[in-house]
Amino acid sequence: MSRSTVREEVPRTMRASVLLAKGRLRLEERPVPAPAADEVLVRVASVGVCGSDVHYYREGRIGDFVVDSPLVLGHEASGRIVAVGTSVSEDRIGERVAIEPQRPCRTCAQCTAGRYNLCPHMRFYATPPVDGAFQEYVTIQAPFAHPVPDTVSDDVAALLEPLSVGIWACRKAAIAPGSRVLIAGAGPIGVITAQSAKAFGAAEVIVSDPVPARRAMAERYGATTTLDPAADPVAGLDVDAFIDCSGATPAVRAGITAVRGAGTVVLVGMGADDVPLPIPVIQNRELQVTGVFRYTGTWPVAAGLAASGQVDLESLVTGRFDLDHVEDALNADLVPGALKAVVRP
Repeated sequence: MSRSTVREEVPRTMRASVLLAKGRLRLEERPVPAPAADEVLVRVASVGVCGSDVHYYREGRIGDFVVDSPLVLGHEASGRIVAVGTSVSEDRIGERVAIEPQRPCRTCAQCTAGRYNLCPHMRFYATPPVDGAFQEYVTIQAPFAHPVPDTVSDDVAALLEPLSVGIWACRKAAIAPGSRVLIAGAGPIGVITAQSAKAFGAAEVIVSDPVPARRAMAERYGATTTLDPAADPVAGLDVDAFIDCSGATPAVRAGITAVRGAGTVVLVGMGADDVPLPIPVIQNRELQVTGVFRYTGTWPVAAGLAASGQVDLESLVTGRFDLDHVEDALNADLVPGALKAVVRP
């Protein structure tokens, strides 16, 4: 293989699950990519199915990002380095890694200020037109292939990506020992964010979700209290921070009223493009309202939390599929009790 050093035999071609259009997948044989000078080639071990993958599959778009040409989905990935580019140490061959699935330019104002997640030139896995990881091999810049200890399984290593979302949300919410936080939504990201908040030292983690089974799940994963939004009002809870992981307009509006003066509101879930907010509450309490768009510098913390057992990702996996059954993986959320599906190429 040109421009790389290889210690195990890498085939010329690989299998890839390709989204052709909304609701249409096809298994293709494609050339194995060759790593550029600053990249590594990773044999993919596990890929988590994200809600964005499901949305692209069912709708063919997310906002301004439209699938108008064949696209490989999947951005929550782990694997083993099998080849390196010419500027990467050969010692990295054989490492088990979790992939941070982004490529910022590193030279723009956002990158040089340390906010590379906001890079306007970002190339992100499984975001049109960049292919993702529902295939046997991928390339990534070497610094974004993070080593993981052997105590962390391939599935858990892949799920360091959604854990990074939870960590970033907690950082934005300024969660610290003794904090009180309200989280709306007990899906995978909500549950992971609740665990992250506990790991950050939150004394009270309140999770709101309309589905009883999801509330029970949140309690299993560290929620100190769960609420049914149809029956339990949250106004006046006086929490330090509200993190919305639901994207539901009523949840966002109600959650803001639960925050104490000078508290923080963090919007993680993707919902309606326009949401009417209780402006007097925000103004009179001087609330800080912010969003979450991916993450920056979270993988070392994520790996530490997973390896130490402070965050449980392994038991979140409720379905495992191969490349022949990616469509089943993308529809796994329709199965009662399902939480997280992974694809093992």
